Amino acid sequence: MVFDASFWPALCAFAAVTLAMLVLAEFAIFVGSRYRERYLRETSAELDDVLIQMPPARILDLGIALAVTGAILVMVTAATRSEELSFGWTAAAALAVGAALFPVPRLVLRVLRRRRLEKFDFQLEDALNMMSSSLKAGFSITQALEEIAEQDVHPLSVEFRLLIQEIRLGVPLDQALDNMCRRLECDDLDLVATAIITARQTGGELTGVLERVAALIRERLRIHRKVRALTAMGRLQALVIGAVPYLLLLGLSVVSPQMLEGFLATPLGFIAIGVVTMLVVAGFLTIRKITTIEV
Repeated sequence: MVFDASFWPALCAFAAVTLAMLVLAEFAIFVGSRYRERYLRETSAELDDVLIQMPPARILDLGIALAVTGAILVMVTAATRSEELSFGWTAAAALAVGAALFPVPRLVLRVLRRRRLEKFDFQLEDALNMMSSSLKAGFSITQALEEIAEQDVHPLSVEFRLLIQEIRLGVPLDQALDNMCRRLECDDLDLVATAIITARQTGGELTGVLERVAALIRERLRIHRKVRALTAMGRLQALVIGAVPYLLLLGLSVVSPQMLEGFLATPLGFIAIGVVTMLVVAGFLTIRKITTIEV
């Protein structure tokens, strides 16, 4: 068997490309496994924060399912309505939609966690007043915490019930409060825990401390509500600015579908939609940054 002069260079090039592909595949598998581990670890913590009994892998599967479904819908829509659009642009649009839909489940978890924390903040003031009244009646600090845990007020009673369970298992009160603060990441709760621990260590009057902390939280919530009322127009403007381009696109699809089909049949149309989307997101985030005032 006779090989010409180009056989050996071609064979070497084929071997080099094969090895490079194997190295890239191994690197992609390594990166994917590390990302999966971090994703599951963070998702597990977020599920624990909102007290949802669900395996973290289900959230990952849901994100993948949403991404794949969105990508398939984009490719099917582009294939049925646009014959001039190339496969490359269709695949790019499908990947962009899939990448945008993948983090949606975790975003929903974060929204649920934020709303739960806000509800806990509003309920904490009443809990402190209840604790102060219990201490004035002669109860111990543990019995005062048990009184709050027995109330049917969610999520406040749930968190205090977990606190009481840790104390009954032998965890010191200071450590149990620290665990509760790390679990909720609430500034007001940090202040309450610091006040309780300091009063216990120095022998101060805990009832007066709790009343002053409750008054401080009440004032902070009043200012927070006032700031939200003053910035409501700005937040509404962010939503309107973000929705107007897509509402116009939807209106054009109803009023003049031929014009819209011609616009989407070219790569320039998809590029314009991508640029508009990035500008809308940038404007929305900028307005949200301006109207978000920490109290």
